[in-house]
Amino acid sequence: MVATLFLAAGMGLSVSAQAPAAGQDAGAAKGPKYTQAEYNAEQACAAEKTPAALLKCLDDFVSKYPNSDLLSYVYPLYYQAYSAQKNYAKMIESADKLAALGDKIDALTRFNAYFTHATAYYAMISDPAVGPNASKDVAQAKAAQSAAAAALKTLEEVKKPENVTDAVWKEQMTKSQLSLNGIAAQAAMNAKDCSGAVASYKAALALNPDDLTFNYKLGQAYLCMNPPQQMDAFWSIARAVTTKGATQAQAAKVKDYLRKLIINYQGGTVCDSLTDGELNELLQLAGSSAERPGSYSIPSAAEIGAVQKAMTIATMFADLKAGGDKSKLTWLAACGLEFQDVQSKLLEVVPGTDVVVLKMAFVTNQAEFDAATTPNMDVKVVGQPQAAKLEKDSAPRFTGTLVAYDPDPTFFLHWDKAKVNEEDLPKEKAAPKKPVRKPAARRPGAKP
Repeated sequence: MVATLFLAAGMGLSVSAQAPAAGQDAGAAKGPKYTQAEYNAEQACAAEKTPAALLKCLDDFVSKYPNSDLLSYVYPLYYQAYSAQKNYAKMIESADKLAALGDKIDALTRFNAYFTHATAYYAMISDPAVGPNASKDVAQAKAAQSAAAAALKTLEEVKKPENVTDAVWKEQMTKSQLSLNGIAAQAAMNAKDCSGAVASYKAALALNPDDLTFNYKLGQAYLCMNPPQQMDAFWSIARAVTTKGATQAQAAKVKDYLRKLIINYQGGTVCDSLTDGELNELLQLAGSSAERPGSYSIPSAAEIGAVQKAMTIATMFADLKAGGDKSKLTWLAACGLEFQDVQSKLLEVVPGTDVVVLKMAFVTNQAEFDAATTPNMDVKVVGQPQAAKLEKDSAPRFTGTLVAYDPDPTFFLHWDKAKVNEEDLPKEKAAPKKPVRKPAARRPGAKP
């Protein structure tokens, strides 16, 4: 970003424009604003090629002419020299001194002073050597956030040069606004101003809704709010996954991250298949709309936990069968749970080598038991081969994990890792005892 500073060279202008000779400035009719000696000293500094020599020259100039009108040309030379040395703090200091000249400088120069502060801050926190510590400095972050905001406001006062086309001007304005909003947002995050970061990222996305990074970071800003705004965060991160500019690898990485966020938000108890369904629905919806509909939400761990706490096998069965929104929440809470002593009527047995499948009807009372003729559950019993000997129309109880259900065309529950109550299994008949043979009597005189 720093390499593409809004240095007006990109707009056909020159930020560090050459100072006019004494007597040639706009106020010449009222007399020169600086002497020929001042002008010559400033020009000598501008001619310096090495940062160290330039800085010494500039220090000498300011020491000799502390109130010179040429300071508006001197300060940009300062921060250009400090930029070459990667002395970001001094860049910011010089830019602030330029901005402090206020009405003595034109809108473009003031804009570039604020812009330099903002971009120097961004370069500093991006520098591997100083960035980790600089990012923790809240005061610097707030100052950068203010500088970016001032630059955006001042940009509205900058007039389009006559030699620049409307199309080029609009492009440069947009690039500058995107950069400044991005820096303001990052600075706000470092200052723990999460709401401010959200506002800046949204301003950037208003200019470029399909930006992967801004969508992703907007999601991060929503997550750091107090309380976290998870739904808006999920939506923004989903937008990042579906942006046109995202590579397959980027989309896959962000999608995996989003999936983990959803799993954590729901407490880690939801079946994988349901999490995948929620994720795919979110991606489809977010891919077609920048704004999250107010009606869209994903049940939280607290909501799921409340349903689980009050749920019985009977209420779960009734809610799922009823359909609608309540059935969706009930299924999120029920899928993957183990239910104990489920009462049923056995209607069919499918023997197997490792698994015995019992096709059963869920019942809660004798009347339901007597009326049941069609199964609405299949139960995979593992490690109990004797379950294959259960008799039709018996009432075995089982404990199992609910793994799936079919809402239509025929309502049906699917259970796995089930065990039939030992008391309800057929008892193995003891093998008959073999008769004990008595040894035959030996004849007298026979050898043993």
